[in-house]
Amino acid sequence: MAPSTLHLPNGQTLTVSPVFAGFAFKSNDLNVHNSAFPPGWTIIIESQKDEDDEIAVDGEESSHPPRHSHTGRFRNPTLHGDNLFISSISNPNNADFKPATSPTRQLAMMLWATLWWYFHQPKPDPYLTKGVNPNVPIEGRPQGEWRINIKREGIFKGRHLLPKLERMGIISSEDSCVGENFDDRSGEGWNRMFTSERGFWFLDPRIFLFTLSPTTHSPFPGASPYPSRPSSPNRADGMHMMKAEAQSSDHQSGIWTPGVQTPGPFASGSHLPTYYPPPPTIFTFTNNIRHPLRQKPPAQGETFYTRYIPSVGQYLSFRVASLSQKPPTHRGPVSDPSPNFLPPYSGVTPGSLPSIANMTISPCDTDLLHTWMNNPRVNAAYGDAGPRSYQEALLRKSLNDKHSFPVIGCWDGKPFGFFEIYWVKEDHLGRQLSSHDYGNWDRGFHALVGEQEFRGAHRVRVWISALVHYCFLADPRTERVLVEPRLDNQKFIGYLQSVGFYKEREVAFSHKQAALMKIRREGWCAPEL
Repeated sequence: MAPSTLHLPNGQTLTVSPVFAGFAFKSNDLNVHNSAFPPGWTIIIESQKDEDDEIAVDGEESSHPPRHSHTGRFRNPTLHGDNLFISSISNPNNADFKPATSPTRQLAMMLWATLWWYFHQPKPDPYLTKGVNPNVPIEGRPQGEWRINIKREGIFKGRHLLPKLERMGIISSEDSCVGENFDDRSGEGWNRMFTSERGFWFLDPRIFLFTLSPTTHSPFPGASPYPSRPSSPNRADGMHMMKAEAQSSDHQSGIWTPGVQTPGPFASGSHLPTYYPPPPTIFTFTNNIRHPLRQKPPAQGETFYTRYIPSVGQYLSFRVASLSQKPPTHRGPVSDPSPNFLPPYSGVTPGSLPSIANMTISPCDTDLLHTWMNNPRVNAAYGDAGPRSYQEALLRKSLNDKHSFPVIGCWDGKPFGFFEIYWVKEDHLGRQLSSHDYGNWDRGFHALVGEQEFRGAHRVRVWISALVHYCFLADPRTERVLVEPRLDNQKFIGYLQSVGFYKEREVAFSHKQAALMKIRREGWCAPEL
């Protein structure tokens, strides 16, 4: 297996290379980002093939004698037979970076990145064979859930490590009992841990991605993009550093967008994970509708979701639309970033280099909406063509709506479409449905693609599944995502069905007859890759 590049959702990349009995993960960004990811680690991964697959069901005798399982080298993922553990870690020099405040968090981050790589591999055959009559056609056989086993070996031998990882949700066990053994060093109950594909994609990356804090004299500063040589200070350098610190005082940039003023979901001046659990449920009333008090959405222009799409070779991102009359600057990763290496004492940062990430060639969001809404294809579906002031009023109204917010979708930072993400209960859709059709935390979205170059069936499936992914990540209490396309929009309805939505029935609005499309959390497995 050749070395490959792993793109993390915070824009960092890792090189994954095969080594004896496993793979080595090496960070490519030690000198690019102001804060460093751990330089690397090595995993051992093996595949256990259970050859006793010919046992019949319902008491029937198999014509084949039972065979035992064997363990071999990992080549391609198997449904249940892969076993993984981290065998070694390469930590940065203590002279440059402080040790991780929480070693468990650091290990969880490395395990999460490893699983991100693993669940981007080709999916194994989902059909089960063990205990199934071999005469049953493949299509009629039961399907299993893709999972990888986490072994209590190597770094994971720590006495309390696996219990902590289980509490963080990154590993699971089907053994939910307390157990009889008083000696917690025995590992009883922790020897059969696993992570499933579905469970992994429900994990918010902000729980696990963070950075290391630089030391005072490190050439990798965490807040300032102007490094200085610690062994040769001078007055000019001191004034330069003071100026840099003043420039960065309003924003402590992390690994998300070094050297810029708009934070993203992974930016943290304290170098800690940026995930916060949802607040407790408190009810309020809006237009005589009782609903949970909603948290404020991200700020105007803020990127709140990003993910590298291997099949497209680009980063997909969503940001909140903005009323600013200035062209927006993309504040997220792109597929063609700056060079991987910059000398640590060069005084140059990636944010200061010209790239697609900091180009401002796009019109402002109001102009984008004006252009898109006046496109005959879009207007045929939405009917919102008109002067620029009309689209500006639409955007202003959406930004002031308490139950929804406007979104601009981007491919590698280039806007391609407009979306609205809403809470169903307070939306017009909720008034057309009965209470058992949706929950307090269920969401929906409206969508349009304005740029011709970003149309196409595959891209549509990708961004639909990404919007669903965001809705499920944003609040674990969201059980369903609803969409109500116009009934004659059969092409979009087909796209929705291709990623797991189903048509429940039709709904009559004052302005359209709509197909009520739903997807449930329990029926959703993973986003399109």
